[in-house]
Amino acid sequence: MTGVMAIRRRPLGVAATRVTAMTAAALLVAAAHGVHDPGIICPFRALTGIPCPFCGGTTVFIELGSGHPVRALLANPLVFLGAIVFAVAPLGVEDRWRSVAPRARAWLFGTAVTGSGIWQLFRCGVLL
Repeated sequence: MTGVMAIRRRPLGVAATRVTAMTAAALLVAAAHGVHDPGIICPFRALTGIPCPFCGGTTVFIELGSGHPVRALLANPLVFLGAIVFAVAPLGVEDRWRSVAPRARAWLFGTAVTGSGIWQLFRCGVLL
């Protein structure tokens, strides 16, 4: 197999394809946001006024697409790091994650989501 299909099947090719797609999406979202800011798009936050642990996820991509990686990290560290892990997963990160015991994975994920939720409460001024 040659060409693009062969590249997509190799781990480095898959990672490169993911990074390219995520970069294009970030640039498009940043451009769309520059034209029209829809305001709060999180349904949970729009209904309750309380941010969810994933609030700021779109902002991460807007800030990255605008060339502001620090702002992206501060918008939602969990989504920021999750995007990086998703991009590099084909390079072996997924195998390492699967080697961790299921109970430990659940604990790590739960701790990360809880920490993200607390971060969002401070970031959005709910816990000041």
